[in-house]
Amino acid sequence: MTVYPLDPLTDARWPRLLSEHPDASVFHTREWLEAIRRTYGYEPVAFTTSAGGELSNALVFCRISSWLTGRRLVSLPFSDHCQPLAAGADLQQILKYLNEQRAEHLKYIEIRPVEECGLGEADTEFVKSSTTSFQRIDLRPELKALYSGLHESCIRRKIKKAEKEKLVYESGRSAELLQKFRHLLFLTRRRHKLPPQPAAWFQNIAECLGDMATIHMVSKDGQPAASIVTLMYKKTLVYKYGCSDGQFNNAGGTPFLFWQAIQQAKAAGIEQFDLGRSDFEDEGLITFKQHLGAVSSELAYYRNPGVEGRKGSSKPVQLARSWAREALVRLPDSVLGGVGQVLYRHVG
Repeated sequence: MTVYPLDPLTDARWPRLLSEHPDASVFHTREWLEAIRRTYGYEPVAFTTSAGGELSNALVFCRISSWLTGRRLVSLPFSDHCQPLAAGADLQQILKYLNEQRAEHLKYIEIRPVEECGLGEADTEFVKSSTTSFQRIDLRPELKALYSGLHESCIRRKIKKAEKEKLVYESGRSAELLQKFRHLLFLTRRRHKLPPQPAAWFQNIAECLGDMATIHMVSKDGQPAASIVTLMYKKTLVYKYGCSDGQFNNAGGTPFLFWQAIQQAKAAGIEQFDLGRSDFEDEGLITFKQHLGAVSSELAYYRNPGVEGRKGSSKPVQLARSWAREALVRLPDSVLGGVGQVLYRHVG
């Protein structure tokens, strides 16, 4: 059995495979891959055992080449998950081929499945490298039942507070909304002591994904208060980014935004709300998502070669990182944005 590389951005068979495969997500689409390519310069590539005709299986990656973090294949960077669209003997053959490729010129290969697919088996050479919490909401029940499933004091009461505060809701992908989102993103990333993602990344998401991407925004007295970005594909809505102005947190903007997104998803026939991954240490975020009615599971990433024996940073290194993060929040927006522009190119 031979493995063949293909370009998912140009191969006419790729959209047809996604339309027919039950595990295909927005992160497999040409639109998402093109946004990554435009922003970060990563080269999308897929591998299949289909010799000709229609594709019956594939694993999609991005080739990353960085002087700082090395050359590697990741499936997929800046994506919460990317399920292999292959199983059984086909998957094993592709993994064997990838292992041979890695030995030649790659630092590592990383695969981010949303469901268990046999990657951790001894003969695959892939080792579980990290785990996070993963939350999803089943949107198939009636809207009334979904509302009842929201936590009374933490979500429903805040939705009512947002209505009482007369928060103004809007959605779309306009330049004005992107600018408001960018403002809130800077405020949020400063609170978290992290650089913001590049402005081009969100511009490319809006341009490449079109109607699949939506910026949801609420404002208070003309000031942006909170925003989330969602992606829609087939029967699934994905929550990807969220940000807010801390001075308006008591106005209930974020719970109100999620409820707006849920209502719109129901009206569009969406059956699942993918709330993405959360670090296990971020108990507040996990709890918030559960209060929205989400069910939690474990999301595991796999690497070849594995990193399970890697030890944590030494105390001096941890201290240096702490100082660096404290310094970040003191930078002006123009410099902080530049740090993000450089940094994210290497971390994919």
